Amino acid sequence: MTQKCDLVIDSKSLLGEGALWDHNRKRLLFVDIEKHLLYFFDPATDDLGSIDTGQRIGTVVPRQDGGLLVALEKTVAVLDPGTERLETVLEVETDLPHNRFNDGKCDPAGRFWVGTMAMDASEGTASLYRIDGDCKIKRILQGITISNGIAWSHDGTRLYYIDTPTRKIDCLDYDIQSGDVDNRRTVIEIPPAMGYPDGMTIDARGWLWIAMFGGAAVTCWNPDEERLIASYPIPANNVTSCAFGGDALDELYVTTARIQMTDVEVRKYPQAGGVFRLKPGAVGVPCFEFKTR
Repeated sequence: MTQKCDLVIDSKSLLGEGALWDHNRKRLLFVDIEKHLLYFFDPATDDLGSIDTGQRIGTVVPRQDGGLLVALEKTVAVLDPGTERLETVLEVETDLPHNRFNDGKCDPAGRFWVGTMAMDASEGTASLYRIDGDCKIKRILQGITISNGIAWSHDGTRLYYIDTPTRKIDCLDYDIQSGDVDNRRTVIEIPPAMGYPDGMTIDARGWLWIAMFGGAAVTCWNPDEERLIASYPIPANNVTSCAFGGDALDELYVTTARIQMTDVEVRKYPQAGGVFRLKPGAVGVPCFEFKTR
C-alpha cells in the first residue's frame, strides 16, 4: 500500500530507535543509541529537545511517579528531564562487557520489559528481562541474539516478542497478575526479502505494526490469522521502530537509522536517520507507564 509519508524530524540519527508517544505530555520520545541522545518532540510547536545521556541509550518509558526510566548500556536509571539528573536503579550483565541494553516497553501492569544484545550481535548471548515495581529484575528469556520489539494483546493474555535475526514474531502466554510467561511459539515468519523485524507496536484492533530493518517499510500483521495486512514504504532502508501518536493516536511515527548504510544507499535514501510520520488509517493505544510499588 502507498501512503503519504512525511519527514517530520531530519535528525540524521545513526541509530534512531525507541519511538514512544507520551500521551500525558503529548510528545514523542525517541533515542539515537549511538549518539547517546534522548529526544523530545512536540508536534504542536515542532520543538525538538534532547539530552545527552553520556552513553548508549537503548530505550525510554515514562514513570507514573514522574520522570522517565531509561535503559543505558548496562544500567537502568531514573531520569529527571528538568535537571537531566540520572539515578541508577540497577545494573546487569557485568560479566558480559560487550553486551548492552536494547529495546523495551512497559506491560499493562506497569512492569518494564527490556532486552539486551551483543554490540557485535553475537548469537545467543543476550536476554530479555522483566523489572518489577520494586525494581527487582528477573531474566525471562535467554539465548537471545538481538532483543527487540515487544507488545501485549488487549485482553492481557499474550505477549508478542521479536528476536531480530530469527525473522520471527513469537507469542507467549502472559499472566498479567504475576508477569509470568509460558508456551512460546511463532505466529509470524518474515520472508527474507522483507528485511529484519525490529521495533513493534500494536493498534486498537490487536494488529501488529513492525519496523523492517533493511526493508525500507513498516508492515502491519494480523497475529490471530498469521497474515500480512499491508506494507507501507518508508524512504530509509533501515527502519527501526514505530509508535502511534497524536491527539487521536492515529499518526504513526517511524524512526530510522543511517548506520550500516553504503554510499549508494545514502544517495538513494538521503533522509535516512530521520523520523517520519504517516496516517495509515489505524488507531493505536496509549503506552503503559512504569509503576513503582
